[in-house]
Amino acid sequence: MVVSTSRFVPHPGPVERPARMGLPALSLLLVVGLLHTQASPPARSFQLDYEEDCFRKDGAPFRYISGSIHYARVPRPAWRDRLLKMYMSGLSAVQVYVPWNYHEPLPGVYDFAGDRDVEAFLDLTAELGLLVILRPGPYICAEWEMGGLPAWLLWKPDIVLRSSDPAYLAAVDSWLHVLLPKIKPRLYQHGGNIISVQVENEYGSYYACDYGYLQHLLGSFRALLGSEVLLFTTDGTRVEELRCGTLQGLYATIDFGPGSNVTEAFGAQRWVEPKGPLVNSEYYTGWLDYWGEAHASTSSALVARGLKDMLQLGASVNMYMFHGGTNFAYWSGADFKDQYKPVTTSYDYDAPLSEAGDPTEKLFAIRTVISKFQPLPVGPMPPATPKYAYGRVALRKYADLVDVLDVLCPSGPIQSQFPLTFEAIKQAHGFVVYRTQLPRDVLDPATLSAPPHSICDRGYVMLQKEYQGTLERDRQTALHVTGSAGDTLDVLLENMGRISFGANISDFKGLLGNLSLDSSPLRNWLIYPLAIDAAIQQGWPHAAQPKSSSGGRAGPAFYTGTFETPGIAWDTFVKFPAWSKGQLWINGFNLGRYWPRRGPQQTLFVPGSVLHVGRPNNITVLELEGAPSTPLLLFLDRPLFNRTLSRSTAATE
Repeated sequence: MVVSTSRFVPHPGPVERPARMGLPALSLLLVVGLLHTQASPPARSFQLDYEEDCFRKDGAPFRYISGSIHYARVPRPAWRDRLLKMYMSGLSAVQVYVPWNYHEPLPGVYDFAGDRDVEAFLDLTAELGLLVILRPGPYICAEWEMGGLPAWLLWKPDIVLRSSDPAYLAAVDSWLHVLLPKIKPRLYQHGGNIISVQVENEYGSYYACDYGYLQHLLGSFRALLGSEVLLFTTDGTRVEELRCGTLQGLYATIDFGPGSNVTEAFGAQRWVEPKGPLVNSEYYTGWLDYWGEAHASTSSALVARGLKDMLQLGASVNMYMFHGGTNFAYWSGADFKDQYKPVTTSYDYDAPLSEAGDPTEKLFAIRTVISKFQPLPVGPMPPATPKYAYGRVALRKYADLVDVLDVLCPSGPIQSQFPLTFEAIKQAHGFVVYRTQLPRDVLDPATLSAPPHSICDRGYVMLQKEYQGTLERDRQTALHVTGSAGDTLDVLLENMGRISFGANISDFKGLLGNLSLDSSPLRNWLIYPLAIDAAIQQGWPHAAQPKSSSGGRAGPAFYTGTFETPGIAWDTFVKFPAWSKGQLWINGFNLGRYWPRRGPQQTLFVPGSVLHVGRPNNITVLELEGAPSTPLLLFLDRPLFNRTLSRSTAATE
């Protein structure tokens, strides 16, 4: 047996025969050895065995059956429930991403509190008897905003992400020196439950193919985590992906879904790893949803059959996702496949545990397969969490967005001859208002237009506070307007999530080029970075006096309302009958984007942990295009996912 934590194992060489010992010396050695054995338990180890093609845990052959869960997509009060359900499903491990941008919102500013307490999450996995496969990036993809990379990296516009660019490596090293010391004491070798650590993620799918970058990461991980921890990579099964994504010293694993030929897929791993355990690090139990496309689903039978085929080969498997959760606030990412494709707020993923953490038919099908290969934990599967339909809640209009810029941008606007990106004004997420004036009278309709790829990602256009329509990335980039010289033109730009996977993830936001009126560039802009979340968390607008505003006017506006729970705070789902698109906060918690007009997602998940008992729950809605004449929300006890509507049709009951 040859055991090593690196891919290439040197031959041990000839064994020298020890010199013969006298009996007294031998007796003394035996006594000392016995005392040493009693004083310290046998060393914990998790290693690769290249002769038997398996992992070895504490010297014994081992294979894991694992599932992915993202703590950043699950409210902290629900962590235990989700992890316990995963344990009771028969999983021996969980696979966990660490999103860098979730923890370092500004350079050198770190947040590991509350929902971001990754150490508490890892300690909970250990308490429940689960091993951990950790994926700390620095890039993670995960359909997460910018693949987990912080937007502030783009403050240097020419930075080359995921490469040997010194500016990028300096930021990465600074982050790893904060994160990895928290991880090291939790490694399996040090008494913890982290058995392996992934370096980068699917790097073979990125254009850079920079081996120097992977080599730098390998050196940093080894320096900060030690020489014993098992480090690995994950890539797709195509030859070019494996060529650019793998590196000597990192064990190469692959990812593929239930539609793949298992033998062919593992053949790709064998091309780069002729010996060692077979590992599928991302076996897809479902798929993500994009706004405007049908809700993705994968049959339970297909998922179960593929799992069985892999386990029969002795492979270690991680199911991605086992529990998907929710892209709260602004955390959903986007893909770029011929066009920009933003990801929905729900990350249900058609996973074995639903978005709300409930066991599904797929979970029990998987559990049955697992039971044929290893014993299941004794005891029942914890039940679905209780849901409550709180019913209709009437809302009222508080104010048009352009009438409260003093609250949302207390520091005032930035003046610039031409528009500046979000990154140039150091705004990571959310919204920015770009304001200028019409330079001349426009009696006949003139074309207000943007250069290609310069609306990132949606621009809500108002002239003299009257909503004119929406400009959208890779779709509508021009509108017709009329007005008088000096009229105020406002464009509210929305960041729908930075690209998390694709050729280039340097996805700048805002107005990337100048707007033109009949091909004549507009100048002299006032740019308002909006701090909406900060205002809402301080009690606005519920603590403020209502604004007198035109009730029925379309365009971006805030709506408020309250409701009380009947003595319980259970999970619920909120539907937006005849609303268009916007953002929802309850009790200051940003629940994410709603967009029933585009679908497929029609409801937002509201965890019971954000609700109050015995006092009113404050609802704040930012509707971007137009609310119904009777604005109300409908709280249901089940989600509505699968409704894709045409671009022009409003959602109806």
